[in-house]
Amino acid sequence: MAIETIHRPGALKQTNKSHKHGKHASKRELERVAKGKVNLKTLTRRPNRQQSRDERRQQANQLRKNKRQEAIALKRAIGGALTAPFLTCVLPLNDMIDPNSALAFIEGCDPEATVTKVSERIRYMNVPRFRQRFSFVVPETGHGRELNVLDALKVCDSVILLLTAAAGDSEEVIDKAGAKVLNMALTQGLPTPMVCLMDMESVNPKKRPQVKTNVQKVVSTILPDEKVMQLDKLTDALNLLRRIGGQKRRVMHNRCNRPHMLGERVEYVPSGPVAGQDRPMGTLKVTGFVRGVPLSVNQLVHIPGLGEFQLESIGFPTDPYRMRKMEDGEMSCDEQKPPLLADPEQQASLQRENVPDAMDAEQTWPTEDEIAASRVENKKKLVKRVPKGMSDYQASWIPDIEEQDEDEDDDDDDDDDEQYMSCESDTESKVGDRGKEDGTEDESQQFDEISVSEEISADRYDKEMDLEEERSTLAKIKAAKADEIFPDEIDTPADKPARERFIKYRGLESFRTSSWDAKENLPYDYARVYQFQNFDHTKRRIIREAQQKEGDDVVMPGWYARLHVKNVPQDLWSAFTSAGNGERLIVYGMLPHEQQMSVMNVCLKRTQNSSIPIKSKERLIVQCGYRRFIVNPIYSQHTNGDKHKYERYFRPGMAVVATFFAPIQFPPAPIVCFRENPDTSLSMVASGSLFSCNPDRVVLKRVVLSGHPYKINRKSATIRYMFFNPEDIGYFKPCKLRTKLGRVGHIKESLGTHGHMKCVFDAQLKSHDTVLLYLYKRVFPKWTYEDCIVSCRPDGEGASTSSMTKSERSVTFNAKVEMMQE
Repeated sequence: MAIETIHRPGALKQTNKSHKHGKHASKRELERVAKGKVNLKTLTRRPNRQQSRDERRQQANQLRKNKRQEAIALKRAIGGALTAPFLTCVLPLNDMIDPNSALAFIEGCDPEATVTKVSERIRYMNVPRFRQRFSFVVPETGHGRELNVLDALKVCDSVILLLTAAAGDSEEVIDKAGAKVLNMALTQGLPTPMVCLMDMESVNPKKRPQVKTNVQKVVSTILPDEKVMQLDKLTDALNLLRRIGGQKRRVMHNRCNRPHMLGERVEYVPSGPVAGQDRPMGTLKVTGFVRGVPLSVNQLVHIPGLGEFQLESIGFPTDPYRMRKMEDGEMSCDEQKPPLLADPEQQASLQRENVPDAMDAEQTWPTEDEIAASRVENKKKLVKRVPKGMSDYQASWIPDIEEQDEDEDDDDDDDDDEQYMSCESDTESKVGDRGKEDGTEDESQQFDEISVSEEISADRYDKEMDLEEERSTLAKIKAAKADEIFPDEIDTPADKPARERFIKYRGLESFRTSSWDAKENLPYDYARVYQFQNFDHTKRRIIREAQQKEGDDVVMPGWYARLHVKNVPQDLWSAFTSAGNGERLIVYGMLPHEQQMSVMNVCLKRTQNSSIPIKSKERLIVQCGYRRFIVNPIYSQHTNGDKHKYERYFRPGMAVVATFFAPIQFPPAPIVCFRENPDTSLSMVASGSLFSCNPDRVVLKRVVLSGHPYKINRKSATIRYMFFNPEDIGYFKPCKLRTKLGRVGHIKESLGTHGHMKCVFDAQLKSHDTVLLYLYKRVFPKWTYEDCIVSCRPDGEGASTSSMTKSERSVTFNAKVEMMQE
């Protein structure tokens, strides 16, 4: 039997390397194992693959189509036969221009147009050629009427800026008053502008192109994208109408997110006394077109100059400005809509402040000793300014007495008094030197001849000058300059222990990373305000719901309606009409929570024309969106983080965050700040936007104590002039020390009894270095909010606001504006 032999490879057999597949199954192996089954996540997951050329082209066409439809819908939202007319403001920028002449060209440009004159300031125009409706508003202009122009521009869709070629010089095309109004309007937010040049017929035909070029150069510096149109013929007016109806309009989000109405017809019906009210009330009927977003009969309304009110009902009168002849079967609906009545259960409340519980978190009843001690602590002291050398008996006849709490910030007063006294002494010395110089000059030149007219004019100028205001302004400028050179540095008082002087302050290891509890030691006013858990989320939800509001109690934009505003005080309405504001009203629908008080933070920047520093807690008139009120804000740095440094002065060129108590308002909202001049006129000092409504913003005031090296060793040094007793050194021993040249150290021990101390640093000090100790304290705004509503005092219009109480000092801008002078 033969035996089979098996061939075995020898030592020289070639062995090839195996395929390195990465120790994972291949796609074919995975498909073989799956046997056709598909994972659910893989099936539902959106394929992340590159689209083909046809798919990309189709997607681009769809996006283009959607944007075109949105633009067409936005353009057709106003101006049509069944929508609200185009609301246009006619604003002359020169006193030589009469706006009625421009309106005469516009009204006569189309013979088929129908013009309805509601009042001297409001006119409606229907143009069948364009199948569009227009409304023109002419606000009151001139000295002291700038705020009326700003209120009219808030609700208008576009504005016609009128210029004249008869001014001669191109620099005089826009006069001083026109430039002031235009600057305020640009800061607030200018609607879609159109610039029209009039009176070109009065210019020599050979000079007309050059005149128009010069005017275009002036306009381009303010509005770079606008082209000057000519308005001297009927064809020019027709082109202007065509541009108003077909141009792309700017979106003013603060206006578009809220319902608003320009009241063209206003009627006040007294209703007698109301339960719970101590003065007679009435119903205010405002008629006009609703614009913006839908308006509910259960939401609150705000009327500038009057305040916030509830609606009683909404009626629907027949639209008197509807187009009579329309093509394609487009006819206005003659059905009379039933009036909408407010539901008391669903109607928003007018409650502005939270009512805190005084016994909240109280564990035990206070004893009589604690009650007596609290009364002593809360006792108010009388503070008055008394000239030097005046006796107590003479000082008792001075009526300028202010009540001030003893527990207020003494350090603020001390710092300000030190700076103020130094500046005042410098001023007095300068005035004395100036008087001596004048006296010597008079003695040496007593025989010079002086004309009587020059002497009378100089005396008259001196009488008109407010020397007290001059001294206070000079002192404020010097104090702001000193604070800019040596920020937050103050001298340690030698007559008072530093541990008592700075008992409210604390040191921080790091201003950026150290923790500070936002709910720690809050004042009582913080219990009266409201706070959101997430302000941004609430804002987005409320604005989305306002734009998508539907129901039986809702008035859609474009409807002609009559609002019945209830419980309007009769004396308040009489004072409002006496100021010349009864012909035209502006009504804003308020979003939820906008009637409640909170802590508002706004980002501000100084205007170019304002050069005087503004001190923190100084009185300002703030226009926030549709509101205008008076507050005393505090300023802080606009930085990231949970703590923000307090700024004592709002200097020119700075950008800060102002914090104050005010009703809630959802951004975006433009901010314009005005300051009252000594001659009762208003000047714009700052502008910005609403940042947030958050009471948890921590504003820390910093105080810097400085010391100087006396003896310097390798890493230790003897520091003096920071403290003056060893007890203060031991009190502030845990605080970290820093120098102006970047060294960091700490206090080791006290030397002697006169304030010398041994300190250790991370490196050797320089002889010219300065040792600094940073202390911080949280500051809060004061509750000084005042609505700008009409003052309805019974003693007449001439009543001084300084003699009113805090509740009576609600001075309206309408009453104040009449006193404004340039």
